[in-house]
Formats: sequence, C-alpha cells, structure tokens
Amino acid sequence: MTDGLSGILPIAPTAFHADGSIDEDGMRRVIDCMIDQGVDAICILANYSEQFSLSDEERALLMRLCLEHAAGRVPVIVTTSHFCTEIAVRRARDAEAMGAAMVMMMPPYHGAGLFPGPQGIYEHFQAVNDALSIPIMLQDAPLSGVTLSVDLLARLARDLEHLAYFKIECPFAADKIAALLEAAGDHIAGPFDGEEGVTLLADLDAGATGSMTSAMLPEHIRPILIQHRAGDLDGALAQWRKCLPLINHENRQCGLRATKTVFAAGGVIRSDHVRHPLQPLSERTKARLLQLARELDVLALRWGA
Repeated sequence: MTDGLSGILPIAPTAFHADGSIDEDGMRRVIDCMIDQGVDAICILANYSEQFSLSDEERALLMRLCLEHAAGRVPVIVTTSHFCTEIAVRRARDAEAMGAAMVMMMPPYHGAGLFPGPQGIYEHFQAVNDALSIPIMLQDAPLSGVTLSVDLLARLARDLEHLAYFKIECPFAADKIAALLEAAGDHIAGPFDGEEGVTLLADLDAGATGSMTSAMLPEHIRPILIQHRAGDLDGALAQWRKCLPLINHENRQCGLRATKTVFAAGGVIRSDHVRHPLQPLSERTKARLLQLARELDVLALRWGA
C-alpha cells in the first residue's frame, strides 16, 4: 500500500469538546472531511495533533478510532515518537497491529538539551525497524533540538530496510533534501516537505515527492504537487502563490490552532479547543485567518453546511 507513497499526507487535528475531553464523533468527522479533501494519506497523533497533550489511554483510543473509521479508504500514518526506545517499539508494533500503513517518528529527545548521540539515535531507529514490517518515516524538525546530519540520515536509509521516508522541515530543508537524495537516493522511497508548505516549491525543486501539511487546505496544495510532478512548473508556482498568504498566516501566526479554527467555523468539529497551557487564537488573528480561508474557498469552511 505504501510503496512509493507520495502526494499530500496532512496531519489530522485532534478533536476536543469545549471541556477538553476527546470528541470521538468529531474525530470521525475530521477523517471524513480529510478524505473528501482528496488527501493521499492521513497522519495522526503528530505534533499538530497535540500528541504531547494526550494520555496513553487517549492515544490508544484515537489510534483505534481513526484506523477503524478510515477503514482502508486512505492509508493512515501513525506517529509513534517517544524518548524511550522500548516504548517507541511498543507504540510502533501496536500501530502496525491495528492496521497503520506507516509510522512516523522523531529522534529521541527530551526538551532541547537531552538527546542521545548519533549512535544512540541510530540504535533507536534500528530497534523500531527490526520490530516492524511497514515503512518508517523519520521526522527531522527543529522542535526536537536534535541536529541530524545528512551522513546519519543516509546511513539509516541504507542500513534499515523499513526506514525509507523522511519528513525534512529543518532550516534550509531544500538543500538537505537534495544532499540526502544524492547520498542515499536509491534507498529513499519518499523525501517529504513539512512546515505547512511554506517552503514547498523549493523543496519540490530539490526532489521532494510529497508534503505533510496541516489539514486546513490540502485540496489546494495537492494540485501544486501534481503540476510540479507533470513538469508544469509555472502552473505549480501560480497555485503556490495563491495559497501562500494563508499558508504564511498559518505558519507564522497560528500554528496547529489554524486547522481547528477553520474546521470549527465550517462545522467539521464542534469546538476549536486546545488544551492548556496552549491558548486559543486572538480574535484579531482568527479574523484574518478566516478571511484568507474564505478568499481561497477552502473546503473545510463549507464541509459541514
């Protein structure tokens, strides 16, 4: 199912009731809306899913709910990151057993200063690789505070059978994608772009085969990928320019709250609640977000009508 997986693989937001409890029906509606957006796969339990605010019991509930409700309509990628290798292995095994098409993992870290050296990182991913028969995506993001060299990433790709996908969203991501492909391209099934698509054109030019954005406007970002892949670079650039004001506002002003705000405004979910200590968007920032989303006519704003 996941050989050569490419295209738009957005992050599903986690639906909460206004009191902060899990909204199970809202989560099912999120999955349905994303499928109607034409996504190529869905990623759950990622940072943009507020995974860091979920209990282990809630993680298990959401994983089962999302996989059962998606029911094979699109592949589902489950984020299974954890600092402890044994727990990361257990999470990955559970995800595969429930039907995940792929797992995504960040390198082990705790805060900005507690993380292993390159060999410890290698062994962490090796242990998960050896426990699975589905692909692994490594997420290289500044949030971890871990600098992952191209040499280390290439070694992982060459040595580990299942680690064939990389989400690169560090500074100068395009150069890193190009260098990684040069170093280990035969062992990489998919270099992916992140950061909501704010660097998408440069990353596609460097060889990215897909993008893992938020779920706010994938139906508008997917055509960029299709046009670029077909060689219509002018068309891809024109579509990216149309999307960029909303992408930039999301990336620089809203973060993970953007999708939840738009989904709530469009009736996909009942509440845009984020768990404390996160705070809701200011009315000023929210108003601009919704204005830009309406101008682009994003599907989520009219999905629940």
